[in-house]
Formats: sequence, C-alpha cells, structure tokens
Amino acid sequence: MKKLFVLPAIAIALTMAACGGSDNKTTTTATEETTTEETASTETVPGVEKLEISNTIAIEGNDQMKFDKELFRVKAGEPIELTLKNVGTLPKESMGHNLVVLKPGVDVATFGGEATSAADNDYIPKTSLTSIAAHTKLLGPGEQDKITFTLDKGVYTFICSFPGHFGMMQGKIVAE
Repeated sequence: MKKLFVLPAIAIALTMAACGGSDNKTTTTATEETTTEETASTETVPGVEKLEISNTIAIEGNDQMKFDKELFRVKAGEPIELTLKNVGTLPKESMGHNLVVLKPGVDVATFGGEATSAADNDYIPKTSLTSIAAHTKLLGPGEQDKITFTLDKGVYTFICSFPGHFGMMQGKIVAE
C-alpha cells in the first residue's frame, strides 16, 4: 500500500525539479517592460467596450449606499458634464453623498481614511487635493450637483467620500 503513495510522490518531485530550474527563467527585455508599462497605464476595464462614449454623466446615490451606475466611458481631453443626485430620504448628516473622481494610482482606502476627518470640507481632505481630478459637493436627500471637468487618457476611480461609503460606493471612468 505504501508503494502506491511513494511512486506518485517521486514522479511529482522529479517533474517539479525538471521544470523549476533557474535556467528556464528568461530575463525581461526592454520591449517586454514597455509593453507592461503601456498595459498598466491603459488598464482594461471589463465591460467598457459595451459602453458608448458620452461626456454627459448622470448618476444617483441612494440610502443603500450605492451608485446606480459604476462604469462610464468618456472622451479624454474634452469637457465632461457630471450630475450627481441623492435620491435617498435619510438626512445629510447620516447619509450624505458626494462623488470624488480620484486620479489614477490613488489608493482608495488611504484617501477614504483621510476623508473621514474632513467633515468641515464636505469630506474632501485638503491634504489630498492633489489626488483629486474633480468632485461634487456633499448632498442631502433630493439634492443634486452638476460639475464640469476634463480628464486625460486613463482609468479613474470615483467614490463617495462620506465616512464608510467608499467601500461600496465606487466605480470607474475610462477616458480614451
């Protein structure tokens, strides 16, 4: 019975030893590095190919801490008109919503943590203004805000920076 277990174990060990040598690894060429960098800067977002390009964005936030849309495709370098509406009924002090478009590469959790201490500025931390591409004001029930901004080519995460909301209320804007 022990022989039945030993033979497969030896076969697996030999296979791993044959494939795992350091001679099998290749060095990265300049072409491969460039391709990797280009892929990272033009991140592919699943589902974006199904969306039409539109620089007019209408989005709603609700009492369930959700945006009604989570993905947009826009034309880079041209004005984008974004309208956020809070369709909830809970008070602004407990369920206010805003929309903050973060620049590519900004860590959402870090930004969200900093935002919690910025109640006096609609949860837009003054220490992180360089991380923000655009933002609306904080809205109470039935309120809306319209902003106009321009984005360079890239993938931008947007969030609600009201404390505790950014984990559920976020999406992406792909500027092409």
